[in-house]
Amino acid sequence: MKKLIPTLLLTITLPALADRMPLPSDTPASYRAECGSCHLAYPPSLLTAGDWRRLLTGLENHFGSDANLGSGEKEAIAAFLVRHAGRSSRLGDAGNPPRISQTARFVRKHREVPASFWHDPRVKSAANCEACHRGAANGHFGEHDIAIPELRE
Repeated sequence: MKKLIPTLLLTITLPALADRMPLPSDTPASYRAECGSCHLAYPPSLLTAGDWRRLLTGLENHFGSDANLGSGEKEAIAAFLVRHAGRSSRLGDAGNPPRISQTARFVRKHREVPASFWHDPRVKSAANCEACHRGAANGHFGEHDIAIPELRE
């Protein structure tokens, strides 16, 4: 009985913890500064190690922008992302180029969001986590942290 209660409590809280992905304590300042200057500094667990490697090889044309880094910065950021990357069994394929919004996990979590929503000028794209997830910058992506803008007709 003494083991059963902590196990039940852990089981109840796991779903809430599953959508909490704060940046790890060893996040390089360069990751926050460089990657976070244009978009959310995404938690590394949202892509696999292979996806992060592929993404970093094409920084000269990073979704239409030149995001090249110095070699030292790039190596430090790559090592960090690979070290904390997610598992492919949990995420699924991210496409080519890798996009968090194409992983099976993202699609499953956002299956109720209408396609037209991503084109709303306040949202712009599925990559703009902060448009709905108020706590995204702190790694909070749970259902209780969502404020969905009302769609304009």
